[in-house]
Amino acid sequence: MSLPVLQRNGDITLGGLFSLHDMVVEPNRLFTTMPPHPRCIRFNFRTFRWMQTMIFAIEEINREGKLLPNVTLGYKIYDSCSTPYQALKAAMELMGTKQVSEVEMVDSHVCHGTVPVVIGDGGSTQSLVVARFLGAFHVPQVSYFSSCACLSDKKEYPAFLRTMPSDLFQVDALVQLVRHFDWTWVGVTAGDDAYGRGGATLFANEVQRFGVCVALHEIIPKNYAREAMAAIVSRIRSSGASVVLVFAVEQDAAALLDEALRQGLSGIQWLASEAWSTASVLSTPAKYHHILQGTIGLAIRRVHIPGLQDFLLRLHPSNSDASENPFLIPFWEEVFGCRLGVRTEDLMESENDKPLCSGSEDLKSIKNIYSDVSQLRISYNVYKAVYAIVHAIKAMKSCNDGAGPFPLHACPQATNIQPWQLLHYLKEVVYTNNFGDETMFDQNGDPVAMYDLVNWQLGLNGAMQFVTIGMFDGTATAGHKKLQLQENKIIWNDNETTVPQSVCSSPCPSGTRKAIRPNFPICCHDCVVCRAGEISNQTNSIECVLCLPQFWSNVQRTACFPKEVDFLSFSDTMGITLITIALLGSLCTCGVIFIFSCHISSPIVRANNSELSFLLLFSLTLCFLCSLTFIGRPSDWSCMLRHTSFGITFVLCISCVLGKTIVVLMAFRATLPGSNVMKWFGPVQQRAIITLSTLVQVIICTIWLMVAPPTPQKLMPRESAIVILLCDEGSALGFALVLGYIGLLACLCLFLAFLARKLPDNFNEAKLITFSMLIFCAVWVAFIPAYISSPGKYAVAVEIFAILASSYGLLACIFAPKCYIILLRPEKNSRKHLMSKTNDAEQCKQMPGSISLPVLQRTGDITLGGLFPLHETVVEPYHSFTIMPSNLRCTSFSLRLFRMAQTMIFAIEEINREGKLLPNVTLGYKIYDTCITPYQALKAAMELMGTKQGSEVETVDDHMCHGTVPVVIGDAGSTESIVVARFLGAFHVPQVSYFSSCACLSDKKEYPAFLRTMPSDLFQVDALVQLVKHFQWTWVGVIAGDDDYGRSGATLFANEVKKFGVCVALHEIIPKNYAREAMAAIVSRIRSSGAWVILVFAVEPDAGALFDEALRQGLTGIQWLASEAWSTASVLSSPPKYHHILQGTIGLAVHGVYIPGLQDFLLRLHPSNPDASENPFLIPFWEKVFGCRLGVRTEDLMENENDKPLCSGSEDLKNMKNTYSDFSKLRISYNVYKAVYAIAHAIKSMMTCKEDAGPFPLKACPDASNIQPWQLLHYLKEVDYINQFGEETKFDQNGDPVAIYDLLNWKLGFDGNQFVTIGMFDGTATAGQKKLQLQEDNILWNGNKTTVPESVCSSPCRQGTRKAIRPNFPICCHDCVVCRAGEISNQTNSIECVRCLPQFWSNVERTACFPKEVDFLSFSDTMGITLITIALLGSLCTCWVIVIFSCHISSPIVRANNSELSFLLLFSLTLCFLCSLTFIGRPSDWSCMLRHTAFGITFVLCISCVLGKTIVVLMAFRATLPGSNVMKWFGPVQQRAIITLSTLVQVIICTIWLTVAPPTPQKLMPRESAIVILLCDEGSALGFALVLGYIGLLACLCLFLAFLARKLPDNFNEAKLITFSMLIFCAVWVAFIPAYISSPGKYAVAVEIFAILASSYGLLACIFAPKCYIILLRPEKNSRKHLMSKTNLQ
Repeated sequence: MSLPVLQRNGDITLGGLFSLHDMVVEPNRLFTTMPPHPRCIRFNFRTFRWMQTMIFAIEEINREGKLLPNVTLGYKIYDSCSTPYQALKAAMELMGTKQVSEVEMVDSHVCHGTVPVVIGDGGSTQSLVVARFLGAFHVPQVSYFSSCACLSDKKEYPAFLRTMPSDLFQVDALVQLVRHFDWTWVGVTAGDDAYGRGGATLFANEVQRFGVCVALHEIIPKNYAREAMAAIVSRIRSSGASVVLVFAVEQDAAALLDEALRQGLSGIQWLASEAWSTASVLSTPAKYHHILQGTIGLAIRRVHIPGLQDFLLRLHPSNSDASENPFLIPFWEEVFGCRLGVRTEDLMESENDKPLCSGSEDLKSIKNIYSDVSQLRISYNVYKAVYAIVHAIKAMKSCNDGAGPFPLHACPQATNIQPWQLLHYLKEVVYTNNFGDETMFDQNGDPVAMYDLVNWQLGLNGAMQFVTIGMFDGTATAGHKKLQLQENKIIWNDNETTVPQSVCSSPCPSGTRKAIRPNFPICCHDCVVCRAGEISNQTNSIECVLCLPQFWSNVQRTACFPKEVDFLSFSDTMGITLITIALLGSLCTCGVIFIFSCHISSPIVRANNSELSFLLLFSLTLCFLCSLTFIGRPSDWSCMLRHTSFGITFVLCISCVLGKTIVVLMAFRATLPGSNVMKWFGPVQQRAIITLSTLVQVIICTIWLMVAPPTPQKLMPRESAIVILLCDEGSALGFALVLGYIGLLACLCLFLAFLARKLPDNFNEAKLITFSMLIFCAVWVAFIPAYISSPGKYAVAVEIFAILASSYGLLACIFAPKCYIILLRPEKNSRKHLMSKTNDAEQCKQMPGSISLPVLQRTGDITLGGLFPLHETVVEPYHSFTIMPSNLRCTSFSLRLFRMAQTMIFAIEEINREGKLLPNVTLGYKIYDTCITPYQALKAAMELMGTKQGSEVETVDDHMCHGTVPVVIGDAGSTESIVVARFLGAFHVPQVSYFSSCACLSDKKEYPAFLRTMPSDLFQVDALVQLVKHFQWTWVGVIAGDDDYGRSGATLFANEVKKFGVCVALHEIIPKNYAREAMAAIVSRIRSSGAWVILVFAVEPDAGALFDEALRQGLTGIQWLASEAWSTASVLSSPPKYHHILQGTIGLAVHGVYIPGLQDFLLRLHPSNPDASENPFLIPFWEKVFGCRLGVRTEDLMENENDKPLCSGSEDLKNMKNTYSDFSKLRISYNVYKAVYAIAHAIKSMMTCKEDAGPFPLKACPDASNIQPWQLLHYLKEVDYINQFGEETKFDQNGDPVAIYDLLNWKLGFDGNQFVTIGMFDGTATAGQKKLQLQEDNILWNGNKTTVPESVCSSPCRQGTRKAIRPNFPICCHDCVVCRAGEISNQTNSIECVRCLPQFWSNVERTACFPKEVDFLSFSDTMGITLITIALLGSLCTCWVIVIFSCHISSPIVRANNSELSFLLLFSLTLCFLCSLTFIGRPSDWSCMLRHTAFGITFVLCISCVLGKTIVVLMAFRATLPGSNVMKWFGPVQQRAIITLSTLVQVIICTIWLTVAPPTPQKLMPRESAIVILLCDEGSALGFALVLGYIGLLACLCLFLAFLARKLPDNFNEAKLITFSMLIFCAVWVAFIPAYISSPGKYAVAVEIFAILASSYGLLACIFAPKCYIILLRPEKNSRKHLMSKTNLQ
């Protein structure tokens, strides 16, 4: 070998390898003469600069002399020409001695080469070759540019180090960059070398882990074939990838970009690997600028090396040392384009066309890659490599004796540096150089990884600049970013400033879902618009989510919005049309009424009972108007109202028609002589017919409403965008009965009118009725099929049309002719024209009944009415229906309500006494006891509305009512208030309730004059729902009183709480009669429901009845929630019997205050006071409080209590402690107080009204001397003031006050239950503020516990389980089902278990997926150990037989049948036993190929030997025949040929098998198994079958031949032994096939091993056991005499 070398001698010489040329021209090999040396072409200026940097660094160290004093460094540098074999040649030159090129090895460590260390090479491919070579001699190699990750393997390359970071870090940086910009479709192009292939493969594997797809992965061939390069660029263009990574050296990158230019490829964002990211050969030529502008690449750190530029430019052919530099001439000629006189044919091409150099050329005048020191990156790596070696040499020389790193603490020889010693010191190098960079090598020989991110940007001068836009720090620890970017500095391809997108498919916007394209990577998908009714509100949604039944998707399919509720509304065109027709019909009917009223005395009106006519017209008006109830949004009330009003009004109408028909018919009968039939059909009887007929329908409707009333129903078809809201009939039978009864009456009318159709014309009304009934019946017969077949609101429209059509039919047929006569033919409207015998129906006058109730009153200028349920129960009188019934008797006097009544009196007297609010005006009061019953409340209200003379109400106009009071305070109960509000509302008399909280009372259409100082139950329910949500109770019971307060509140709570996922465990109603059986059933259902939190929404008597039953049944452990009505009830908190079950109760209470002076006022009450006689409620109060009786008796108000003692007169309220005298928290009493003051403020506003500034028409003010209720109502609604307690009193648009509640906790104190305030609820809280404020630390729960009780139907499902809904149970009730094997749930209350990925399995707890256990037949497996033992035992037995045969090799039995074959057979059997071991252990590529081929070949070798022995036995017998020379064809040579050829066939089969489809490791990951079965896939089933088949063929042939020789003389019994062995062999392998196919996983491998061992043992035992037996135990048979003497043994 002889290569050009640049060298300088020194005490220590450093080797150098640099790829100074880019290509090698291979010489033409004629194979007749010695070929010339390859010629290197394409001189590389950049690499030449690197080489010069090495020389500069060595000379700098020599010059300074600080690091290595008295030591001179030399160098020996070769050109590797960018090719591995040229690099290897150079490395061998470096390792050669001075005399020859061979390496003299003294020992295992010392290598006498010319250099102890090599710097180089640049390319990874070259470094791989050199590193393997140098590694064998432990010569350290320090590369400056080889970055392949494979070189970090210290087992393969133990002596390799580098100053260039590994591609592992570069790949990490590139992956981080791709992830940062969300590129998911990236192309990869790599050079065809270790650097390119290794880096690109690493990048592709790593980037795919983060969901990025590789659009293409192309390799740039080293010969840069035009077709291949064109194909790569075409694939880049067609791939659709906008971002392409080029992982290649600069020459490969240039070839790719040249082709891109030829094809006009643009718009690609190139990512540059470090090898060309700062390559001037690409950045300098202007032709690349437009496609490479914006390129982003990685570059190692750059520095400015002082003095280097001057050193580089000092180079000149005229220098004294120029002749020693063989690389100067090609460099100089390439730079200046001239030629020097000196020619070196081996190193350069013929360039005779270049001019001679003039000698005046100067490098300082040239700007090229060589002279460009602005980007010293790789040059800096060379510089660091030299200094690292020098620091290692320095450390070697500074070693102290006895403290060295080698055995016996020896130091290295400083005068004779050994490479392996220098390698040790190099690995330990750690120093900081002049530029502040630390240089060291990790355990893999790699340096610290730091990269600059550079962006290729065109400068103003048109030159490409490398702008640093960030950095990548491979040493960054957890919590620190490795990649740091300055995105605002980046200029992208085509001079863009926005980040380019590179995706296979654009992100699917909201409203679409991803649909994977078949046979495409996962990044490629189509965006499919969600179907109607489905949405996706995220980009790249995998599936569209189906909207809930009551929701529909918008047009964009991005959100579910509530489906449009479709019903026949007032704003609907159809609705407006029907309303217009209905109102027109009612106006027409009113017009007829007006006409009839104006002509009421005319004969045609008075005929046939004018009362019936007016009633019929009235009912027709109702019929027209009742159709309006069918229009509008269905509700519970409207659904019940529309069908019942329709049914009753039509029956009333038809009943009137029936009455008229009977009158017409009977009137004719009455004209017959002697007939008195009319006395049975007079006005009274007609009314009775109408009443009874209508009553039947009322009963039907009542039963219908009670059993299964019509209710609103939402029909939510899945495929429709509307919710059809309609009224479900509830009971089809009820609806049918209502229609059927109307039809029955209509048919009866039709029948009777038909009978009277031929009466004289004077009675033609019968004909009119007949026509009207025909129309009526026709309409309703046609209605039924039309109604059934019409969808949604059209069914309602059909029903309205039927109502209107039949109503118009009745109106037109019956009354149109009469109006025609009255208006247009008055001459026919005469008595003469009609029958004169008809008596006008007499009018009855109803005398109002007498109402007389006890009243507590005091007169004043303005009197306020008061309604208080002072008694809690009523005793109904006995109704004999023979005498006037007695008045009701009220019992169970309520001290609490009496205190409220007294508070009203106190407030009135306080206002009168102070005189500030209403000066010169005295307020009076008139208070009634309503006895907690609706009808008693109504009586009291009628008393308040009565005049002074009687109880009748005189109405003057629409607004003005001359009652005794202009305003009423009360009543307490919601049910009573509803009745009273309806009555007072008719007269616009304001009613201010202090305790009625039913939400229904906020409806101003129903109760226009109702106001209250008690918050609506809507707020109370809101507070209770917030409380339940706060404590996460999901299983709550609700118990309600059987009144409007209880039913309404409980229903509101149940409906509202369900919206938040809370289930109502039970919903029970407490009957008002407190029947023992009903109460017991309620408590039993509470116990069985499993709910530990129960809300009791009832008044205190109802709650008391419930708790009494709970005490009887011993119900404990319930956390009670109290509604406001009983949350502070002393009747429940005081008795000790309730303490243990009610302790811990939480309730709501309105805000309470202490009212100054009220206590004294209340305690001043005494029967001896002057005004005591005016108070009818004082006596029952006094007797209740003191348990005595006064002499005065008022039977109507109290029970017979003769057993009580007489009162002494010394009783004093101040000595009593009870509900009446409890002033701790006046809550409802405070509401009464506020009601009085609100009325007083309203009256004050009325009295202070300024003239011409009033609120009424013409700005009129009210008459202060004559207060009208409707005017007072107006001012009451406007009341807004702050009272003396600092609270604002006003009413909202619904007449409700500000809602603020205290939250109370019942705690057991020393004197009984105490109400401890634990928080508050502010209904006025705005958004962002908490309504519910709690002090949880102050709460004491039921059972004296401090922990929050749980109330759930089912406990939360822990991790590892999922929720399974229980059928026919609420959604809160579920079972916790353990996830199946292979599935997990790592959250509580998971809906579904998540299946693990195929390579993972669930743990025992089903909470996490862990990698499946890899299962294969291992050496540590019990089965593996057993098979290994059997195999080794077999091989030992075979070896033992070999020993025996060797010891007796000359004995006849061994020599018989060719002993050579016996030994070869024994050797092959040993291999058969041992080849089974290759089947054990973890399958790999090599082991899979080895096991099957080794098994196939060894077994064929074995069977071939047996075949040879069989032929020898058979032919030996044939040879004994006279004249036979058959043995000459079956001698030893032929036997060897048979074995060789037979085995060669199997070798060929195995070779083809391994070449075409070799066995490979395969992982089987069954879904339902916790293991990954690792086994060897046969690759080609045909190959495996041929191997086995060939073995079987030879075995069958052996068996056949041995069978032929079975009857030879006993001396030749080896044929029998072979026959038995082959039978066993065939039996084993025939049984093997089904067993192998049916065995799973490693058991299939075990079956194969077993077959190998069994057949091997069969051969060994059958063929050799008998011979060993003879040799060892029967030696007498081991004689030539015993065997045939004629056989010639070979």
